[in-house]
Amino acid sequence: MGQRYLLDTNAVLDFMGNKLPSKAHNLLSDIIDTEINLSVITKMELLGFSKVEQELASFVDCADVLMIDENVTDKTIEIRKRYRIKLPDAVIAATALVHNMTLLTRNIRDFKSIKGLTVLNLWEEMP
Repeated sequence: MGQRYLLDTNAVLDFMGNKLPSKAHNLLSDIIDTEINLSVITKMELLGFSKVEQELASFVDCADVLMIDENVTDKTIEIRKRYRIKLPDAVIAATALVHNMTLLTRNIRDFKSIKGLTVLNLWEEMP
């Protein structure tokens, strides 16, 4: 199997809102056609708005939502102790690391120092 990706909340929102550059939109569309991977935190963030559009809810329903298991919990604790980032970001980073996925996010600043985490900013970097 090729590279696998975990979509951060901003990646989903920008994709759904057609806010990505066209090359990035096409790449993310290809990724989504293969598989949609979300952290449970991203699901909570996406569906936690007071008004959620049906298209967004359907997108989340089609996704493989990766839950917080013992491995993700342990990695989250390690990340929080070492990097002092917000808990939701630590869970998302831990999920990507435990499942050996590249994190797609616009929020590079919060994740860039985490050792072993591969991050791709579709707004700036294109493979």
